[in-house]
Amino acid sequence: MKIANEILMYLRTNKKRAYDIYLNEPIGKDKDDNEVTLQEVLENNERNVEEEVDLKCKIKTLYEKMKKILKEREKVIIELRFGLNGKKPKTQKEIAKMMNISRSYVSRIETKAIGKLAKEIKE
Repeated sequence: MKIANEILMYLRTNKKRAYDIYLNEPIGKDKDDNEVTLQEVLENNERNVEEEVDLKCKIKTLYEKMKKILKEREKVIIELRFGLNGKKPKTQKEIAKMMNISRSYVSRIETKAIGKLAKEIKE
């Protein structure tokens, strides 16, 4: 019986170790085909300035188009749904409850609003 318990403990320990992740183990490769470790990813606090500026410009454009083409209810739903108001994104069910409408109606409004925005951005 003692040997069986020891074997069981050994198997449990090895199973747990199979899910361990070490900071210096490779997790993938970068665009130059160099191995990248988790530690390198976590230490890399630099952001590409061009990407950051481009993202901020796109966000500004999105807000301008939302103001211009969306009805107030559509705008509110998109802001709530995707957390554009600086808060945590909400589910359709949460929004429906807040606005006293059905979840499916929230879904239809969201889909219509996204369609309007997509069409406007493509033009």
